[in-house]
Amino acid sequence: MDSSHPDFWDARYRAGRMPWDAQGVPSSLIDFLRRQPKPGRALIPGCGFAYEVRSLHEAGWDVTAIDFSPAAVSRACLLLEELSGRVRIADFFRDELPGDFDLIYERTFLCSLPLSLWPDYAERTATLLRPGGVLAGIFFYGDDPEPPPHPLTPATAERLLGHHFRLIEDRPIPADQTLPVYGGAERWQVWQRLRSSSAPPSGHTPT
Repeated sequence: MDSSHPDFWDARYRAGRMPWDAQGVPSSLIDFLRRQPKPGRALIPGCGFAYEVRSLHEAGWDVTAIDFSPAAVSRACLLLEELSGRVRIADFFRDELPGDFDLIYERTFLCSLPLSLWPDYAERTATLLRPGGVLAGIFFYGDDPEPPPHPLTPATAERLLGHHFRLIEDRPIPADQTLPVYGGAERWQVWQRLRSSSAPPSGHTPT
């Protein structure tokens, strides 16, 4: 099954095969939120069970979480209770989203996508963020002989995001806070949307 289709993920959510599920909010996000001068509008694409929605909401953010798996969104709504209206079924690439976000939060979404969609991810993220806004979260770096998840390398990340973003924060996630599926190879990063962007070369595909 193709990981770019909802059925791929729906089957895993319904069967409880979710090695990517952190079952909570990473401390790196909590620390990031505490350091922000003021809240704004936030988007969580590929939100899964959307644990982070409550933390963002309580920090004052106007947060929207989306996933194209009905099973994931159904469970997220149950967990979030009164905040269930913050989560909806949507396709990050195809469905209309309001844009002009101050923050797009990344956790396991990029590495779950086929490599052919990575350039589209970069372009879509840049389109949805306001200039000066940030793509922030936990990114998977390293090596995986049987993806997904698909890991980044520093060179790949720069080729993928460097046309629209600059890396302003980068640190490893403590080993005791990562998930086994990622083998301790996750990093907290913040990429800031440039005021103006350079177009990637024709046929650009990260490798």
